[in-house]
Amino acid sequence: MRNKQNQRRGARAQSSFELLITLSLGLAILLPMVVIAFIQLSNANVSISAIQAQQSASKLASIVSLVGAEGYPAKQFVELQMPPGVEDIYIGTKSNSVGHSITFELRAPNGASYVTQYTSVNVSGNLGGITGQGTYIVNVSAQLNCPSDPSLPCVYMTPVS
Repeated sequence: MRNKQNQRRGARAQSSFELLITLSLGLAILLPMVVIAFIQLSNANVSISAIQAQQSASKLASIVSLVGAEGYPAKQFVELQMPPGVEDIYIGTKSNSVGHSITFELRAPNGASYVTQYTSVNVSGNLGGITGQGTYIVNVSAQLNCPSDPSLPCVYMTPVS
């Protein structure tokens, strides 16, 4: 009788051990797939943010060209959709002085990523305060004397509070 009970216990233990081995192998195969999926999802989110930032920069550059062509005292208010992951926005140059570019700095898993749109007119401003995700209104106005460099005319951008 004891011999049969020991055999049953041994058979149950062997079944449990086989099940444990099977589950362990399944997890060992599934875990890398889950990690790869999360990495791909993160890269996709960065790509979507970069595309949205490119659209916003392009929209700003178009309005800047229009306002710049009209000259002083032309002004236009623009509704901007800010994507997630924007760290900073540089207007003109990285120090926000007069230049010819609008640059969005994006946070990415492997460091900063930049989206730049160039303009044909002098541009300056400070949009660093609107980096959070959402919709913002920006005042784009032609200036005879640029606030960041009074010796030059420019198109100046500021957020509307």
